[in-house]
Amino acid sequence: MAAAATACFLSGPSPLARPLSRPRHSLRRLARAAAARPPAGPLALPASPRRLLRDLVPGPVAEAARRALAAAAGPLVVALASAALVLGDAGAASAFVVATPRKLQADELATVRLFKDNTPSVVYITNLAVRQDAFTLDVLEVPQGSGSGFVWDKLGHIVTNFHVIRGASDLRVTLADQSVYEAQVVGFDQDKDVAVLSIEAPKDKLRPLPVGVSADLLVGQKVYAIGNPFGLDHTLTTGVISGLRREISSAATGRPIQDVIQTDAAINPGNSGGPLLDSSGNLIGVNTAIYSPSGASSGVGFSIPVDTVGGIVDQLIQFGKVTRPILGIKFAPDQSVEQLGLSGVLVLDAPPNGPAGKAGLQSTKRDAYGRLILGDIITSVNGTKVANGSDLYRILDQCKVGETVTVEVLRGDKKEKIAVVLEPKLDET
Repeated sequence: MAAAATACFLSGPSPLARPLSRPRHSLRRLARAAAARPPAGPLALPASPRRLLRDLVPGPVAEAARRALAAAAGPLVVALASAALVLGDAGAASAFVVATPRKLQADELATVRLFKDNTPSVVYITNLAVRQDAFTLDVLEVPQGSGSGFVWDKLGHIVTNFHVIRGASDLRVTLADQSVYEAQVVGFDQDKDVAVLSIEAPKDKLRPLPVGVSADLLVGQKVYAIGNPFGLDHTLTTGVISGLRREISSAATGRPIQDVIQTDAAINPGNSGGPLLDSSGNLIGVNTAIYSPSGASSGVGFSIPVDTVGGIVDQLIQFGKVTRPILGIKFAPDQSVEQLGLSGVLVLDAPPNGPAGKAGLQSTKRDAYGRLILGDIITSVNGTKVANGSDLYRILDQCKVGETVTVEVLRGDKKEKIAVVLEPKLDET
């Protein structure tokens, strides 16, 4: 009742307000008192409801009203603010309104902080190619693709995927502050889809990502992907690790990439080469591919583990290439061998100047009548069974250049063991 009476009093005369003005004071004296008080805007609101009653309604009535105000302080504040708005004094009304601050959950705050801290380390890479105009015959440099990358060290090394820079005549790297730098290719590894670029940028603009470990990852832990999907710079997607130790094939050579991380974080075209981070902001992988019949993110993305990337990047920075051993053969597709009812790797060609040719492995050929004579079928290397080409690559990845391996082959109806000295893979251009 006290709150209602006061609100009516502030908004104008009413039956509830008139009895408060009759004891010991006349309306004329109240008018003189109001005229003597200096104005304070459209409506001079007192500092508090208690002061309002003390100044305008002294005496026993005011004392009773003050007791009622003590019990109805909350509703009275709302009534005062409403009355001030009705009378047109928005400034006075705002004094009674308390804005509720934006509240984020702990996990939201952690995600926001992770994105803010690591975004300066992610770069945007533009792949430029030379094209000749069909009418003017002018040579033009046009963008043919784009992707993501990240700062590896303070020396200006940028890590990305090989397929992001493939076929480029010129490369440009855009940092988080939108500064653009010409990039030079330090080296690349087609088999593992990794490339290293170099830019000449001030060290204060280069913020390397902290490198984590991928060997102890667990299915279900949270991961965060930062990249530039569809040219939209610095986009964050989140998810979990949905699988470990997956195997995918390199888009350039078809060679298998082992121990790949599978995640349901959205990875779209343009995310390639961007970092995959754990909840601490440490680099655990490089986003490289998606499995999608439609071409868009279907919830299955793949990242090359940082343990694999780290060794490759170190070799590329130091030597400009990755030294990987080879047998020096060309082999038939796995489906062809399966159709023959065999298991292993069928040698199609073993050049005489290659490791396998020097050791005596036989190629597939035709006789004088055009009949096909199958070459050697590799069934094991160093005692490890070889059922297909992926098995062969997996074994060779664990070997070193100059190492002698024992290759068991099926030649006709007989099995033979041949010693082969592995040689380094020829440089790619």
